[in-house]
Amino acid sequence: MLIFEWPWAFALFFAPLLLRYLLRPTRARNEQAALRVPFAGLLQSLSHKSRRRLFSPRLLFVLALLAWALLVTSLARPTWVGEQSFVPMSGRDLMLALDISGSMKQEDFIFDARRVSRLHAAKEVIKDFVDKRQGDRLALIVFAAQPYLQIPLSFDVQVVKAMLDDTVIGLADERQTAIGDAVGLAVKQLRENKNNNKVLVLLTDGSNNAGILSPAEAAELAAQTGVKIYTIGVGSDRVSRISMGFFIRQGAELDEASLKMIADKTGGRYFRAKNTGELKSIYALLDQIEKVDRDEQTIQIRSALYTWPLFLSLLLAALVSIFFNHRHRHAFR
Repeated sequence: MLIFEWPWAFALFFAPLLLRYLLRPTRARNEQAALRVPFAGLLQSLSHKSRRRLFSPRLLFVLALLAWALLVTSLARPTWVGEQSFVPMSGRDLMLALDISGSMKQEDFIFDARRVSRLHAAKEVIKDFVDKRQGDRLALIVFAAQPYLQIPLSFDVQVVKAMLDDTVIGLADERQTAIGDAVGLAVKQLRENKNNNKVLVLLTDGSNNAGILSPAEAAELAAQTGVKIYTIGVGSDRVSRISMGFFIRQGAELDEASLKMIADKTGGRYFRAKNTGELKSIYALLDQIEKVDRDEQTIQIRSALYTWPLFLSLLLAALVSIFFNHRHRHAFR
């Protein structure tokens, strides 16, 4: 459906006629020619005949009038309004914080019958989780030695999934993990929103050893802001032999105490994922705990069309100017 957002602008269509009436030239009572040329009328008629076809004053007037009409139409802001559609809206702001430190390279998870890194498994599971969050505003934070906002809060689920695909280890200094600063960045993004339903899901396999904020300070800040935090610790507990008889417990760096403290202080929960199956179960449980409300909101796509009449108006004005200048150049030759 075509509408005009500023229909009052059509009143300006008569402005040139009003100006012509108010500013019409006055003629002297005893107007006389300063010089009489006997054959001037013949020259003028010949000149007009040579230009009548291309540069008729009536044609220039019609083109100028059409250009003005198109300009007024553009000023009235024609807009095409599409049909109404309904989208689910939950009103929840859900932020995802993903650890991309070097320890997430460890390949102790199985996904699609092959061994993969912790980061790869986390990304695939989170993408399935994101698919179910239609109606939430989602954001993505990645962190290692520093946190980075990959995408701000958005209803566009596909963009969040695309950014997850592009997330790799090495985007930040992978030697350290700033859990407290990641929570602080999430709180900063959520603090200015009036929405009371603010959730952060933080996944890590390490402990806080970088950044300005400690986990306790970040948890206190989140609690004051009303941000509920669910923390997920990933990594296998199995013991592996690396070389020369040395063994390493692969989940030894995980600071479960801090992650539990963050979750408890903000009203969330702590989860432990030692394999892909447990990780999937955790995100499925989170989907139930923070269930999306299926309220619908009506939206209409509006497309501005004012650029088309504006372009045509400028094009016609340029043609009128060219023809008019051409007439005057020939008139004085």
